[in-house]
Amino acid sequence: MWYTQCGVGSIWTAEAAIAEPKFQLESSIDPNSGRTVAVYLRVREGQVTETKEISEGIPYADYDSEGTLLGIELLGPCEAEILDRLAQREPEAIRRFLHGGVPRELAPT
Repeated sequence: MWYTQCGVGSIWTAEAAIAEPKFQLESSIDPNSGRTVAVYLRVREGQVTETKEISEGIPYADYDSEGTLLGIELLGPCEAEILDRLAQREPEAIRRFLHGGVPRELAPT
């Protein structure tokens, strides 16, 4: 597997009283096919205290001790509705990142 990483910092306004977003995408690429096989979408820095399996071993969500979403790992294709549900209480910037950051082969519409 190849590993790639790219990040985008952001300026946070008082849209929510939670940790400042820090957008980062980490992906694992199959060297034979060149296809993305897994991604981690970090939306905030913080200490992970709980990881929840969201749906059948594919999407996992990491939370801090206060229940704040820190990131989402996709280990295979995940329906967009699942990501929408995870992001529904998040600020608009995080929702946009979650929609735009997932490679098409891992988030079929």
